[in-house]
Amino acid sequence: MLAETRLPNHPVLTLAARFLFTSLFFLSGVTHFTSIPYYVSLMPNAVPFPVALTLFSGVVELVGAAMILFNWRPRLGGWLLIAFLLPVTLVVHGYELATQIDPVIWALQQAHILKGFSLIGAALLITQIGVTHRPAQA
Repeated sequence: MLAETRLPNHPVLTLAARFLFTSLFFLSGVTHFTSIPYYVSLMPNAVPFPVALTLFSGVVELVGAAMILFNWRPRLGGWLLIAFLLPVTLVVHGYELATQIDPVIWALQQAHILKGFSLIGAALLITQIGVTHRPAQA
């Protein structure tokens, strides 16, 4: 069996992981400001203040992603991303999944929900262990 100490553990990998994880949130966060009508159209009609929520969620995404990428209070950044991901996953994609008749769109929404839960899991991991590079222990 391969010992954990022999597995790659390098600061560049930690930086790459932070960049890869946060790139989705940076792109999505920016488009919350450049494509407001699109994001508003995704929300169920019962959601109040859709424009304000779109702008607020874009800020939360950008701030949380920046905190993780730049390793400045990354655990708090993880909580911010969870605060964004949980309602989006359940309200937007959950509503679409529950009300969708078209099987192709239903499958796409199911994939979005699974992606949301996976990202929540990764963000939860960051809230618990952070992202600072630590050398492997013998």
